[in-house]
Amino acid sequence: MMDHRPEGIFGPKSPQALTWTISVANLTVVDKVPPEMLHLVDTYWYQFPPLETKWHAALATTIGLLALISIVGNGCVILIFSSTKGLRTPSNLMVINLAFADFMMMFTMAPPLIINSYHETWVFGPLMCEIYGMFGSLSGCVSIWSMTMIAFDRYTVIVKGLSAKPLTYVGSVMRILFVWANSLVWTLAPLFGWNRYVPEGNMSACGTDYLSKDWISVSYIYAYSVFVYWLPLLLIIYCYTYILKAVSAHERNMREQAKKMNVASLRSSDASKTNAEIKLAKVALVTITLWFMAWTPYLVINYAGIIDSSPISPLQTIWGSVFAKANAVYNPIVYGISHPKYRAALYKRFPALQLRKENATDQNSVASCTTAADQCET
Repeated sequence: MMDHRPEGIFGPKSPQALTWTISVANLTVVDKVPPEMLHLVDTYWYQFPPLETKWHAALATTIGLLALISIVGNGCVILIFSSTKGLRTPSNLMVINLAFADFMMMFTMAPPLIINSYHETWVFGPLMCEIYGMFGSLSGCVSIWSMTMIAFDRYTVIVKGLSAKPLTYVGSVMRILFVWANSLVWTLAPLFGWNRYVPEGNMSACGTDYLSKDWISVSYIYAYSVFVYWLPLLLIIYCYTYILKAVSAHERNMREQAKKMNVASLRSSDASKTNAEIKLAKVALVTITLWFMAWTPYLVINYAGIIDSSPISPLQTIWGSVFAKANAVYNPIVYGISHPKYRAALYKRFPALQLRKENATDQNSVASCTTAADQCET
């Protein structure tokens, strides 16, 4: 009896076609990895087929656009804050440090990732993989702790008010040195044997090894998450909680005093701008939410790896990493664009960016509106 089955539906008829089908089916995401990189690749990834070319193209396009926005945005923050006399304050040194960390994040991460996406694997060798992973971790670490220092500075000025010791340039530099020293400790540790930097799921980027189950690797992930995620997050929440309480109490006292004086308000500008309490609440909410949104998916991926690696796919790992890097785009908006004096200096330097005339009364930051000392400008 003749076989009338359509070729390709129930299987190939020739040995050559059968061999080709088996070889295609056995391709994995690791196949394109250079031989010198294989000792860094966990055996877990051998079960996954290669990502489709469209995903690599989408990844390269996304990281390219994010890098463009981040480099331009953070570059403007660094330029304006460092060259404008009125913005060169001790507090704003930490804003510049944050912008530099975010600038470094995309400046060092995006070009290699775009090139590797074109080749669909890591092509720069083991040493560059370690350096790439270290710089990515360092940038994120400095960014997170810089945000924490900014939150602490706002807490000191707004909550403690006139009783607080004014921040000096020396004090600000010391905090920045602490941020970098603390970050270097955590990001250099994998280079000396406490965990390691390895290719991530799709093999086009490198990060910490969250698949090894030995205690050395697992302990690093837990310790790193505590001191580079949970502790900064809790400190930021603590600071902004008390800031909102202080602002709320201040606004309530202002209303009561105005009532006693039989006037509508003690603020001449209440009719032309939003209540300072609401503005500050929005800034705090946006800051914490974006920070939490950016880094939580990557933290979950790391925890899933050390607890049970079965749910992790190459696509999930790389997009989780990209989402965390996107935080470098949010920060110049939150800490720069929302700053009225920064906007004024930016429009003065680049007049073409000014689409409308700024309200003349909107020349003080949200925080400074809530303190008699008018010290908080970040």
